[in-house]
Amino acid sequence: QVQLVESGGGSVQAGGSLRLSCSVSGYTYTNYYMAWFRQAPGKEREGLALLFPGGGFTEYADSVKARFTCSQDNAKNTLYLQMNSLKPEDTAIYYCAAASKYGLARLLFPEGFATWGQGTQVTVSS
Repeated sequence: QVQLVESGGGSVQAGGSLRLSCSVSGYTYTNYYMAWFRQAPGKEREGLALLFPGGGFTEYADSVKARFTCSQDNAKNTLYLQMNSLKPEDTAIYYCAAASKYGLARLLFPEGFATWGQGTQVTVSS
């Protein structure tokens, strides 16, 4: 069973950078979609980056495409989200999530992801 633990959140000024980590256990990277989502107060959960099984392709939401980069280190069983040029509207709780490659994994459909981390808070001040 896949288990996910996020870390790396914090407070940063606008224009700054943060790198989030998601430690993964019980995971065979060729069998799962991995993704980053976020949820701001009063808003729906938003998909940010979707890493396809095997890591050969990553899809990004338009809102973060030019600023965020998702990667994985298979040797460390860790998924990363490098966030640059942060804006106050990026303030949210950030989650990593996993979905079986046989399921429905889409950035617009968080219900398709069966496993979630506990989340890490990112706060961007102006």
